Amino acid sequence: MIPTRSSELRRLEVASITIVIPTLGRPTKLRRLLDRLDRQDAEPDAFELIVVADAKEREPEALDEILKQRPYRVSRLSGPRPGASAARNVGWREARTDLILFLDDDVLPEGSLISEHLAWHARYPEAETGVLGHVRWADELRVTPFMRWLEQGIQFDYPRIEGTDAGWGRFYTANASVKREMLEWTRGFEEETLPFGYEDLDLALRMRAFGFRLLYNRAAVAEHLHQMDLDFWKSRVRRIASSERQFVTMHPEVSPYFFHLFNEAVGGKRARGRGRYLALRIPPRFPWLGPRVWSSVDTYYRQALAPHFLEAWEARASEGAAQGPGEGEASRRSSSGSSPGGPK
Repeated sequence: MIPTRSSELRRLEVASITIVIPTLGRPTKLRRLLDRLDRQDAEPDAFELIVVADAKEREPEALDEILKQRPYRVSRLSGPRPGASAARNVGWREARTDLILFLDDDVLPEGSLISEHLAWHARYPEAETGVLGHVRWADELRVTPFMRWLEQGIQFDYPRIEGTDAGWGRFYTANASVKREMLEWTRGFEEETLPFGYEDLDLALRMRAFGFRLLYNRAAVAEHLHQMDLDFWKSRVRRIASSERQFVTMHPEVSPYFFHLFNEAVGGKRARGRGRYLALRIPPRFPWLGPRVWSSVDTYYRQALAPHFLEAWEARASEGAAQGPGEGEASRRSSSGSSPGGPK
């Protein structure tokens, strides 16, 4: 049964959760995030906030001004080495609570986000259960066909979640909470080999060995305040390629999702992408026309990004990474049975 906040909130008087936010170079967005936390329907003493400045942050002390005069307990720390992995590890290890909520520094929590995470953990108190919240584009952004395409298993993969079981491959630390005990069992994020990119999926896979299950709470909503375009993603997929290559080297039992996605795109007929002009009006599941429109969109954008991804994939190989997937591996899928989603 799906828990509801109305039935669970009265049980949360002594519950508490620590919000951990790694940050680098986004003070304006961070301030807006904290302003949203000021207006949560959860009581201020129900949560604490730990903001962790990346080791590359030039003036971490400047963040202190943003943190002043908040109604909840807040502290600012610094990561020991560059990367979100190190920053998040510092945060959760300093937490005073048994629940840890990870947020990115460019999301805007809706008013019930914290209470929704708390309610679901109250209903599912076992250490093995985590909660995935929903991330959607911020209302103020101009959402393009490309951004809608990113929602279909590229940056996130929410549309393909059926019911509440999200699967380990959708552990998106833009909006996800876990028990501190699970983090202690796994020792947290891998800081050295996966400082940023695939670090959340690596942790989720290691937590899975301890029985981790991830439940999807559609009502724990955050808005993603980040305009995306194709040029930006041409750079991003290069980093994804390097991270994915490292990830599958560490976990050879997992198929390289993005490698197959982009490698399959280069061998087909060149797409014109005319479906882009209908993508904002026709959803993927619209009868008859939807699949045709979105097949055009999908092929067009995969072909546009594939050269950049594959070039970085091969460059990673030349640096001494494990060789590419062998024959027959293209038919394999990740052990979650779904897209692992894109690292943020």
